[in-house]
Amino acid sequence: MAKKTFESALAKLEQITEELEDGQLSLENSLKKFDEGIQLATFCSRQLEEAKAKVELLLEKNGKTETVPFDGQESGNQDLSE
Repeated sequence: MAKKTFESALAKLEQITEELEDGQLSLENSLKKFDEGIQLATFCSRQLEEAKAKVELLLEKNGKTETVPFDGQESGNQDLSE
């Protein structure tokens, strides 16, 4: 079995969402799909958190290059004169 990727998990989650929204599944199948969707959403969330932890911005400060963890709120217009 191939390793699950973020993209494949997200695509499957979207498919499950459409199936649940369609309303044509039995209650039992809906619950199975819902459970599978929760597992996929958890997997995707974990993958995003891991990716976020790896993202770093390289900043030029006082002639030195340093890495700063990316917090998702960076504007790219930071004052580096500190």
